[in-house]
Amino acid sequence: MTPATAAAGDGPVATHCPYCALQCGMDLTPARPGVVDTDAGGRPRLPVTVTPRQFPTNGGGLCQKGWTSASVLRAGDRLTTPLVRGADGELAPATWDDALDLVAGRLAALAAERGPEAVAVFGGGGLTNEKAYALGKFARTVLRTPHIDYNGRFCMSSAAAAGTRAFGVDRGLPFPVTDLAGADVILLLGSNVAETMPPFAAHLAGARAAGGLVVVDPRRSATARLAGGAEGVHLQPVPGTDLVVLLALLHVLLAEGLADRAYLAARTSGSGDVARSVAAWWPERAETVCGVPAEDLRRVARLLAAASPARGGRGAYVLTGRGVEQSTQGTATVTAAINLALALGLPGLPGSGFGCLTGQGNGQGGREHGQKCDQLPGYRRIDDPAAREHVAGVWGVDPGSLPGPGRPAVAMLASLGTAGGPRALLVHGSNLVVSAPDADRVRERLAALDLLVVCDVVPSETARLADVVLPTTQWAEEEGTMTNLEGRVLRRRRAVEAPGEARSELWILAELARRLGAGHVPGDAFPTDPAAVFDELARASAGGPADYSGLSHARLDAHEAAGGPGLYWPCPAGPPGEHPGTPRMFLDGFATPDGRARMVVVDHAGPADDVRPGAPTYLVTGRVLQHYQSGAQTHRVPELERLVPEPYVELHPLLGTRLGVPDGGRARLASARGVVEATARWTDAVRPDTVFMPFHWGGEGSVNRVTSDAVDPVSGMPEFKVCAVSVTPVPA
Repeated sequence: MTPATAAAGDGPVATHCPYCALQCGMDLTPARPGVVDTDAGGRPRLPVTVTPRQFPTNGGGLCQKGWTSASVLRAGDRLTTPLVRGADGELAPATWDDALDLVAGRLAALAAERGPEAVAVFGGGGLTNEKAYALGKFARTVLRTPHIDYNGRFCMSSAAAAGTRAFGVDRGLPFPVTDLAGADVILLLGSNVAETMPPFAAHLAGARAAGGLVVVDPRRSATARLAGGAEGVHLQPVPGTDLVVLLALLHVLLAEGLADRAYLAARTSGSGDVARSVAAWWPERAETVCGVPAEDLRRVARLLAAASPARGGRGAYVLTGRGVEQSTQGTATVTAAINLALALGLPGLPGSGFGCLTGQGNGQGGREHGQKCDQLPGYRRIDDPAAREHVAGVWGVDPGSLPGPGRPAVAMLASLGTAGGPRALLVHGSNLVVSAPDADRVRERLAALDLLVVCDVVPSETARLADVVLPTTQWAEEEGTMTNLEGRVLRRRRAVEAPGEARSELWILAELARRLGAGHVPGDAFPTDPAAVFDELARASAGGPADYSGLSHARLDAHEAAGGPGLYWPCPAGPPGEHPGTPRMFLDGFATPDGRARMVVVDHAGPADDVRPGAPTYLVTGRVLQHYQSGAQTHRVPELERLVPEPYVELHPLLGTRLGVPDGGRARLASARGVVEATARWTDAVRPDTVFMPFHWGGEGSVNRVTSDAVDPVSGMPEFKVCAVSVTPVPA
């Protein structure tokens, strides 16, 4: 099999799953020309057959979402023609010319009347690198607006901020995921990988066999259950207190002389200040705040120390996920995890390390090339004069014409339609009214706009509110690249044609630029060939922290044809030959001016919306195995929808009995922001002071109607993962 793009019927096409950042390898076999359009049951025949392939991240396996991913290609309500809202208030089909002329005309009029800041752009972590790059370039050169951010702000921003501050660069996993197999101990905080990215769980097998899988989660999730008994430890803290757990673990290492003093002296700065700060967090004090027994904290600290290379162990890893990052102290919590890993001497050593588990399919690449409000391609800061000059040179514009930093996502959404705020919003690959916190307020802000344009593949809850809906291609219908959680740059390949009039965002942005960009950018500034866009992205990234300049579609294809599973950034261009990529970072030093990792003092403050009279119960949110993000894709897969057709709220039987909420009854959760209702499920997997809801639904079961939009002061990430609610039964 060749990795080259195949025409329909020509055989398998090697590509990757459209869902999470694990980016599992799969083959797509297009249906043969001339086959009937329906199967024996009368259902539409899928255009491709999905087969897992051997790839380092998934080892030949797929989760339920991956196996059924082809169903979304022919969803019954797939968008196939542009839609424009008419005078009657209804969306109706329109031609591409009419729709794009309307969008361009109204954007131009708003900019002329109110200035370029009247227009905002919201992107998505599922866009290919090429589309993410083109979207950021379009916002800054054609629209000339600072107002661009993306849903990765909800996903990885706290981890990115902490990693950049400590190491000088942000790559989710600075090592191949397969390295985890050799570790004695893996400390996993705030991530339920057994349900969010199931093939990842296989990489935990070595630590489980050694009795060293440690999972920190207020729920006994599917992943926490992997750490039961002789296979590890489950720490079940009070929601919002993971930072206290980490501070106590570091306290034990230092108090008992278990830290790697030689590593700290040679490879870090700031360790003395951090040591003094954690002296206040002895395990017994920590237990009174986080609820984890002091002896369990000591046990885990000693497990980690025994596994560290400094003490002859096979290696240890500290990994974080959204459960600890989506918090007003998310950056501080990840920083504490980094401090712990540095004290153990793990980052930059083969077989050990620290990493953050990127969630969305291209959450890593999406933030590297210009969708974040403060960044330019190559992970450059937009307020850095040298970065502006370099990127402007690639774009053929005056550096002075580029806008400065904009507002992070939550602040930008709150400003929509306000006096002085954006009056138009372009949304690409995001379902804001389900995925954003305090979702009812977001809906209100979208309603206050003069123009809402949504590019999507299905009529999501956000698309249904739009003035203009533009149908786009999706994963199996397009060429491009994705960057997975390891920083591995992968080829996405087209296997089938898109239905109807669906078009790539590259074409849409080029057409809008042609209508809007005269005098601002060169006439050929927006190529529609993904390979050409990638070549430009590579030039723009050259010399930046995320340097792709030594990569191209042709090189990635040749590498895969020779048996190579993708190349890792940084991968700079230049002599003496092709750079091999960087699977493992920090082996010789960190990407800081002095080559040392920075340890930073942090302390616990607690959730912004803590429990109190009137709202005495913690709410935590998360995902289920069968659904993904806002559910816009997976709710359209019959096999998945049958398994989990509606939202639910988990609560402990003790809490259910005390509140009069029966198992199987309806529960109402109320916060300071709104109300949500769902079916109650009794389970002892949650703490008696906590309820859990998945966030994959809109409407009255949309849990983000009650979540908090308080943000981390460093990263701008909202505090999705914990807030205070009252829980009451819904009368039958």
